[in-house]
Amino acid sequence: MLKFDLHTHHERCGHARGGIRDYIEAGIEKGLNIIGISDHTPYFSSKEDHPFPHITMATSQFPEYVEEVLKLKQEYSGKIDVLLGIEADFFPEDVDKYRPYFERYPFDYIIGSVHHVDGVSIFKKDRWEGLSSKEQIRTKETYYSLIEQSARSGMYQILGHIDAMKGFYPDFSKIQTAAVEHTLKVIAECDVAIEINTSGKTKYVGGWYPADDILEMALHHGVKVTFGSDAHDPARVGDEFEIVQARLKEIGFKEWVYFKGRERYAAKL
Repeated sequence: MLKFDLHTHHERCGHARGGIRDYIEAGIEKGLNIIGISDHTPYFSSKEDHPFPHITMATSQFPEYVEEVLKLKQEYSGKIDVLLGIEADFFPEDVDKYRPYFERYPFDYIIGSVHHVDGVSIFKKDRWEGLSSKEQIRTKETYYSLIEQSARSGMYQILGHIDAMKGFYPDFSKIQTAAVEHTLKVIAECDVAIEINTSGKTKYVGGWYPADDILEMALHHGVKVTFGSDAHDPARVGDEFEIVQARLKEIGFKEWVYFKGRERYAAKL
């Protein structure tokens, strides 16, 4: 059985604990065959080098991040397969500012994540207060429109936590709209994978992203899935891998995927 985790962070982003080596060592300890390093991209659209030190690394740190991962990839060769990834915010207006950075370096994969809707963080705890049901539906549909656009951009191999907006607002899942299924159809057409991300347990919602009903729809429409802990602490590397694996089998998935050199490979569940 191939064991992997493609979504991990480290101290450069300003809100994670430990260095890249700590996550690799944790991966070895957990019996992983593959560990993907995927810290947050800098804000490449900003004129400032480091506008949000508690959210992402500085633009000037980006080359050294790549260099460190590539160096550790060599060092740990034969012990664990270290993959060079990155988690990139998706801002439709800034796609052309991000794309050159991704083309410049030998990434194994890029995770595209929507963290902002209408200019507000999806994790802002009070963003839902006082919204009418119509406004809630519009917000959810805007979120899925952004995810759909990220799939169509062609920049990403994986889409991150596609219902993470429920993190601090569990009722998000109850907001009824056809946008979720429509987005999954687009993701399937664009041949992009989605991750099962176990960091929901660190938020009010608990569990993982996305919810089972979304995974059932994803299977129906032929969407490929992968695994990421979204660890911001080495202790969470590979968190709930076996539980997710068992649940995917119950839902009816036969395989999940990982990426090397931006090529997709299947692994049996």
